[in-house]
Amino acid sequence: MALIRGLLYMSVFFPLTFLLAAAAILSTLLERRYYAWFARFWGRLGITMAGITMTVVGEEQLPDGPIIVMSNHASNFDILAMQGYFPRPLSWIAKKELFSIPVFGWSMRRGGYIPLDRGDGRKALKSMDEAASQIRNGTSVILFPEGTRTRDGQLLPFKRGGFLLAVKAGVPVVPVSIVGSFAINPGGSLGLNLGRAVQLRIHAPITLPTGLKRAETEDLLMQQVHTAIVGGLT
Repeated sequence: MALIRGLLYMSVFFPLTFLLAAAAILSTLLERRYYAWFARFWGRLGITMAGITMTVVGEEQLPDGPIIVMSNHASNFDILAMQGYFPRPLSWIAKKELFSIPVFGWSMRRGGYIPLDRGDGRKALKSMDEAASQIRNGTSVILFPEGTRTRDGQLLPFKRGGFLLAVKAGVPVVPVSIVGSFAINPGGSLGLNLGRAVQLRIHAPITLPTGLKRAETEDLLMQQVHTAIVGGLT
């Protein structure tokens, strides 16, 4: 039954996603800030359709100015939860190839989302520098430091890319623990379990340490983010 529910959900939600993406593109012709409304509505629509109850705690800890949000990734519904219910509009950092998808990718570009080139080292580094500059200029972003969804509900090892970006951007990092999403749609599964609860636990911002070498700063930041996320999951 979970698989049938998942397939039915996708058959309805995917067409709605492309419809809303097209509407968001058109809205930006009038005013770019309208895109954030469509993005939030899309996230909340997907959560509501799955019968998920959402709560958010810790939003009072968010600092002023641009931030990099890092969270665990256990389900496809993590994206919807963060897009629809995180207290601040966020742009996503996504692989460059996604921006070539008709309508959906075009919408991401119009929304100010940041493409990351994972090709050769030189292109990847240039892409990282451009992303860091966009963040310093006021764009708050979210990324999953695990790089992919967990298949067993346990936190995966973190990849270094996001922490290199954080050091380059020089803005606070806000860890978030997404609790409950794995039970709805486990990684690698098309099944959907309705009527579950998901909570976003926002942790205190982490300011980049000073006086360390870049690699040491990345290591310390990775450890601090990992500790915060794990602490929110237990």
